[in-house]
Amino acid sequence: MRHFWLRSAVFLGALCVPLYWLYLAWLLALGPEPGKWLLDHLGQGALVLLLVTLAMTPLSRLTGWPQWLAIRRQLGLWSFTYACLHIACFALFILGGQWERLPAELLERPYVMVGALAFLGLLALALTSNHWSMRRLGAGWKRLHRLVYPILLLVLLHMLWVVRSDLGLWALYASLGGVLLFLRLPWGKRWLGQAALVRRNRAQRDK
Repeated sequence: MRHFWLRSAVFLGALCVPLYWLYLAWLLALGPEPGKWLLDHLGQGALVLLLVTLAMTPLSRLTGWPQWLAIRRQLGLWSFTYACLHIACFALFILGGQWERLPAELLERPYVMVGALAFLGLLALALTSNHWSMRRLGAGWKRLHRLVYPILLLVLLHMLWVVRSDLGLWALYASLGGVLLFLRLPWGKRWLGQAALVRRNRAQRDK
């Protein structure tokens, strides 16, 4: 299996974080509202992994290391996994396991609706992150997976609505997301290409 150790490191790293959080919950070390703590941190974990996923292509071009692309799909699926755990915590700790309350929550709390739309988008991407879907959808596969950028905007809006008064961390995530979105625009792609060219020229001179 190609890139076995790299993919194994990503798998273990992404798996150990929620397991460690559950361990802290078992020790009663998450404060007076452990359910809300897990809900918030799993949501942030999904956002961080989404940002890291989107950073793989620019990193590959800037560094000339193609292995970044080898873990891009894996990171994206882990972002979806964290989002699933986030939804599970919402269902357990906010809805109390009563799914019939969900329609009212969607109508009364706009940030829940925005989060639900982002999750449905991630679900569509996760279900089509395989070679069979790539062959089946053809050119439409790339168009579908470009939805990751509006999904990122929805996730950032969802978080902004939730944190409201504490904007420091949100501003950091939004800034990183803004940079990644810029790199998808023609000007950003041009800058990325020029930076990659400078790196290659420097590497040739150093030989």
